[in-house]
Amino acid sequence: MTNKITVGWREWLALPELGIDKIKAKVDTGARTSCIHAFRVEEFIQDEQVWVRFWVHPIQDDNDTEIQCQAKVIDQRTVTDSGGHQEQRYVIQTQLLIGGQQWPIEATLTNRDTMKFRMLLGRTAMAGRIVVDPELSHQTQL
Repeated sequence: MTNKITVGWREWLALPELGIDKIKAKVDTGARTSCIHAFRVEEFIQDEQVWVRFWVHPIQDDNDTEIQCQAKVIDQRTVTDSGGHQEQRYVIQTQLLIGGQQWPIEATLTNRDTMKFRMLLGRTAMAGRIVVDPELSHQTQL
């Protein structure tokens, strides 16, 4: 097993398979699943499998910078947010890069335009690899 990375309550991370070199995430031990801000999502079929093409504004308060991503859909789940609202979301798998280490995570896609962070890093993605110190912030280098 790799050495655990110590992170703060918010961190910069990368999702290299999606072409996202830098996105600020809230490290959220209260959230089971990670989620990525996707302001537009289109489903399509590739090699007889369901895929999604989606657009991300990776930088908060910057709607001019956008990245088009695509990934195979591994599931669709009903997710309940912190306000108790339920939403059906696409689930993808992608590589997370943080603190010089990389591993696959699952993430749902949802519009986070009204939220402060473009991504939530949930506890399932952190399990066995990350220790969170809530007094810290921006501990990792990309």
